[in-house]
Amino acid sequence: MALEIRRLFPGDDALVMRVADEVFDEPVRPDRLSAYLAEPGHFMVVALADGIVVGQCAAVIHRHPDKVSELYIDEVGVAPAFQRQGIATRMLDAMFALGCEHGCEEAWVGTEPDNVAARALYESRKEPRGPAEGFVMYVYRL
Repeated sequence: MALEIRRLFPGDDALVMRVADEVFDEPVRPDRLSAYLAEPGHFMVVALADGIVVGQCAAVIHRHPDKVSELYIDEVGVAPAFQRQGIATRMLDAMFALGCEHGCEEAWVGTEPDNVAARALYESRKEPRGPAEGFVMYVYRL
């Protein structure tokens, strides 16, 4: 089985219609995927195994008037049968390279405190500026 890490562009929507279980939190909606891929500064890379998406990583560039541009890694998901094979690492590396190409000087990602697997992955990548930060998040329905 050949594994390919591939950046998605507008028009690549059909690639994401064959997805292994638990790669995304919810089923992928074609209209949302099209809008995401069409938006400047939104990036998605996928891991393909025999034409099936077995991993995904999504990120957004945040540009600020008072800070460096940063790449926010919004999602990382790998199908359980494909975990612990370096796929998430390869996707993160591809995403970091995209961030550099687009002028980002930092990248950041968050996860739940009890998500041991995600924390191990993130702590293994590059050199974080320091230990994980405490974080409080509020979600509002609009």
